[in-house]
Amino acid sequence: MELAYAEIHAFPDADRPHSGNPAGVVWLDAPLADADLLGIARSNNLSETAYLSASGEADAWGLRWFTPEVEVDLCGHATLASAAFLFEGGHVTGPEARFDTRSGRLSVTRLEPGRYAMDLPVIGWRAGEAASEAVKALGAGTPQAAFEVERVHGARYQMLVFESEDQIAALRPDTGALKRAGINVIATARGRSADVVSRFFAPASGVDEDPVTGSAHCTLAPYWAGVLGRGTLTARQIGPRPGALTLQARPDGRVVLTGGARRYLDGVIRI
Repeated sequence: MELAYAEIHAFPDADRPHSGNPAGVVWLDAPLADADLLGIARSNNLSETAYLSASGEADAWGLRWFTPEVEVDLCGHATLASAAFLFEGGHVTGPEARFDTRSGRLSVTRLEPGRYAMDLPVIGWRAGEAASEAVKALGAGTPQAAFEVERVHGARYQMLVFESEDQIAALRPDTGALKRAGINVIATARGRSADVVSRFFAPASGVDEDPVTGSAHCTLAPYWAGVLGRGTLTARQIGPRPGALTLQARPDGRVVLTGGARRYLDGVIRI
């Protein structure tokens, strides 16, 4: 069996080369067993591989996302990459591509060639205590605030707020310890290079560090909008492979993430 495949880099950091988050996008002409979907994701070894399938509705598709270890409930950057794949391939006839997913219907609008706006749900959070294992693994001291985040990647999921962008940039976490503890972490702070900076470590779901995480910004957008008192914010994820996006927290429990997408390669997967 041959499957059409592309790798697309979502949320690049302006014109900086080798930035943004690579996502695999696979077109399915027929259903595949979950074991094959997971096997392809493991072979790709990207943070997420997205699978598109026809829905029978114009400009609408089925969409699933897999890390090398698990299927996830929501993945923003691979949704953006899937939309870019469809728009650039001439498959979208209207202004937006719509996706039926484990997180409900999502939509992506093309603003201009290579730039898109995604409509995603808020991922909820509540105040909590920073897990001692996470604090030790990050090695940055006690955070200013800690929150339990709704689990969309299977494992426990915390957001830890630190004082400065420099602290976030300097993190060199023990991802093995995070994996053993079963905890994924958004580390975030108010930024200098953007309104909000962050990094996302998800070893408990098979991704040591995700370069630019759309789903994390579904929590970061409303959290920081409330802290900073503004509905629209700039954001950067500032790990070894940085990226940038714009956040809009809406009052209806949705967020809009806006950013670019660059097609990196096209190919065929054979199984």
